[in-house]
Amino acid sequence: MNEYLRFIKYALLSASAGALEFGSFALFNEVFHWHYWVSYLIALVLSVIWNFTINRKFTFKSTNNVPIAMLKVFGYYCVFTPVSTWLEQYLAGNLWWNEYWVTIINLVFNLVTEYTFQRLVVYGKNVDQR
Repeated sequence: MNEYLRFIKYALLSASAGALEFGSFALFNEVFHWHYWVSYLIALVLSVIWNFTINRKFTFKSTNNVPIAMLKVFGYYCVFTPVSTWLEQYLAGNLWWNEYWVTIINLVFNLVTEYTFQRLVVYGKNVDQR
């Protein structure tokens, strides 16, 4: 599959994960009034699980060992999560940027970096193996 088309498919399917993250963040932040970083972190975890599952099946079509693939994605998020959580807290909490704009910035940053990581590191040569 052409990599450009694969990225478009990834972006479209990831939009559903973004909607899940955005919606759950809004629920936790606006309805439950949880601390900002707690709302963000839980919303992020929910979207990661959804995004991994749907893109493994439909975008990368990989037969890779699922636990190993998920462990690699977990490694990515061991870096991304503290960085993005800090960025969310710093921009929204310290600089008073709008919480939703900061979340959108992180969603775009995540889209680009996670696609690259999954394509090259998680799946590599095992793309389109189904």
